[in-house]
Amino acid sequence: MADDRSENSPGRWRVFHEKFVVEERFMSAEARKALYRTAAVLMAVGAILFSLALAGVLQKNGLTVLDEPVRTWLLGIRSGPLTAVMIFLAIIFGPIGLPIIVLIVTVAWGLAAKHAWRPILLAAAMLTGVALAQIIGRSVGRGRPPVDLMLFGQDTTFSFPSGHVLGASDFLLVTAFLVFSRRQSTWPSVVGFAGAVVGIFFAAISRLYLGYHWTTDALASIFISFVVLGGVIMLDTWRTARIPGERVTGELSKAEANPE
Repeated sequence: MADDRSENSPGRWRVFHEKFVVEERFMSAEARKALYRTAAVLMAVGAILFSLALAGVLQKNGLTVLDEPVRTWLLGIRSGPLTAVMIFLAIIFGPIGLPIIVLIVTVAWGLAAKHAWRPILLAAAMLTGVALAQIIGRSVGRGRPPVDLMLFGQDTTFSFPSGHVLGASDFLLVTAFLVFSRRQSTWPSVVGFAGAVVGIFFAAISRLYLGYHWTTDALASIFISFVVLGGVIMLDTWRTARIPGERVTGELSKAEANPE
């Protein structure tokens, strides 16, 4: 009898997976197709725009015509109070501040929701962004603006893309999607993504103002985030979006666990 129960009962990992990782939501077939289309468009647009930025950096043309005029303008508006604000933003979106924020958000989210799927997606997106920034940065090897004009210590690492901006973009865009994609009304999504855009703008402008990046570094980071966001939307849709009438994962697991 004990052997029969052992054979027919799901394992501990399956129980944990179904309880805390499996997440399913129901929508129309057209709504699911729209999510897949959105993901594909984001990934394609992000890849194309990033390729244009990269080509401009390598060939010293294209979007790089923005680099020097924007840098000159920002040098001209520097002031003590504004510098303090920009340094604060750089710390928040920096390699120490942002990982702490991500850790707090993912842990708190998982505990409050008693579910791990969306926090796992957010953490995975952030790690993907870090990996891409390191790989691309070392591959391109672009130098930063002059170190004597940097306002928060010298940094001689690679400039393209901006890790600060990429991290901020991934965090804000992916979080906005994961939070507001479950709402029926469109207005919360509009407000959420508008807030994400504002946050990304300030993260980018702080890096340019403080003298650590060129404009194309920040733009390239945002374009990469489009690709990451598209990947998250596609994976989340494939994993969670169900059409009414489809058997859900839990039902399939129970059927497998208790075969006739």
